[in-house]
Amino acid sequence: MNFIKTAIAGVYIIEPKVFPDARGYFFESYNERVFAANGIPNRFVQDNQSKSSYGVVRGLHCQLGEHSQAKLVRVISGRVLDVAVDIRKDSPTFGQYVAAELSAENQRQIFIPRHFLHGFSVLSEEAVFAYKVDNFYCREAEFGIAYNDPDIGIDWGIPEDRIITSEKDRMANRLQDIPDER
Repeated sequence: MNFIKTAIAGVYIIEPKVFPDARGYFFESYNERVFAANGIPNRFVQDNQSKSSYGVVRGLHCQLGEHSQAKLVRVISGRVLDVAVDIRKDSPTFGQYVAAELSAENQRQIFIPRHFLHGFSVLSEEAVFAYKVDNFYCREAEFGIAYNDPDIGIDWGIPEDRIITSEKDRMANRLQDIPDER
């Protein structure tokens, strides 16, 4: 696996070694020892999966406090623009984001540490998105920022009039609303 550092410390793009042959392909998407040797010692406790159609934007979400989650995200089918936003108030990259295209073709993954918002937009007709988290979900710890917060300024790669999102995501907080206790 190739671990690529991004402009924000702790966020990695991970490229697996893919072994194609006449039958298809094989690759290792996660190996605890390899991840730990590359600076990601997190132990994952839950896998999640979603299916969405073109134009869907999911996010920006996180869990706060002791329920904060690191994520390892990837696409099983289709293509998405994946986004991680730094909400560590003491970080020099607070409010900045990393965006990368993940697809079934490129097999890339992104590791997102705790105390980051996460979201993605679906760029293909549909996409199946999967991710591991290192802490269990807690409804009371949910926090979100509107996908179109101008203080962050994400270009989701979809015309605004084609974006499909939940009411909760449209009405979410702004970057300035992040509590001190994350």
